[in-house]
Amino acid sequence: MGHGGKKMDFLIEFIANKIVIKKTSETALGVEAFDDGAIIPFANQNYDIVVTTDSYTVTPIFFQGGNIGTLAVSGTINDLLMMGAKPIALTLSLVIREGFTFRELGEIIETISEISSKYGIAIVAGDTKVMPRTSMNEVTLIINTTGFGIISPGMRITDSSIKHGDKIISTGTLGDHGFAMLAIREGIELETNLESDVAPLTDLILPLLKYRIHAMKDPTRGGLASVLNEWAKKSAVSIWLEEESIPIKEEVKIISEIFGIDPLLVSNEGKAILAVHPDDAEKVLEEIKSSELGINAAIIGEVRANRKGQVLLKTRIGGHRLLDKPVGEPIPRVC
Repeated sequence: MGHGGKKMDFLIEFIANKIVIKKTSETALGVEAFDDGAIIPFANQNYDIVVTTDSYTVTPIFFQGGNIGTLAVSGTINDLLMMGAKPIALTLSLVIREGFTFRELGEIIETISEISSKYGIAIVAGDTKVMPRTSMNEVTLIINTTGFGIISPGMRITDSSIKHGDKIISTGTLGDHGFAMLAIREGIELETNLESDVAPLTDLILPLLKYRIHAMKDPTRGGLASVLNEWAKKSAVSIWLEEESIPIKEEVKIISEIFGIDPLLVSNEGKAILAVHPDDAEKVLEEIKSSELGINAAIIGEVRANRKGQVLLKTRIGGHRLLDKPVGEPIPRVC
């Protein structure tokens, strides 16, 4: 949601209180508010429906590793997967600034079509609006998607289900997307080109659902810090991380030092964070690492019962510090 930081939390809670989102989602449907999606139960069926929605305003819209279309369809797929659902369909709405070229639009739509076709996801509805140049300023294209998935009753994965003793797993290196976007904007040239990690995680996540996974989240806006703070608060636990165990690419470390931005606060678009029963953690890690998308996966921390609601990071020099949510997005307009 939003920027993934404290300011956006305040805005979302304000909106929720005004339009009674909590009452609708928790009372009428029996699901938790503010997870990655809503689970809609169907009586006398062998599945429930999961629904999620998101809007994308990335700048630039073409970047190393993908484009705004890659982000839109991958982000929607991944939000459904994080709830334990199998993605089946999505809607596609476009707000296009006057003067946007057919060539660029065609390339973006082709990307969306290729990914959705590869994973058997139908595009079932959509809408298109063209806006005057002056009304959108430097924004040239906004994409909104709503995704639908199916899940077996009782198999839901939510943010409030973490247990004492769970292991925290990252499926790969963190900060890649946000810092790749920053490098493009600032014209930073590296010996090894840093690319966005944007990708659908279907082939990585669906085989893992046979294990005792208590929570899953793609660390997009607000990065790892936002994910873990939400979990700690909703599950009334503390999460303890080992800085040495967190996988971060050298290029990301270099750029983070140049700009003074913590990689743990930065958006990712092709990674997942998992809270796994301790007896299943090594098996889950082994299976993740067998995939090309998870070769850099690692166990990065554990869940404890004391200091509820906090996330603590054991630093390389042996001390501990609180890892709080960012106030706002450190690198805005990256997803």
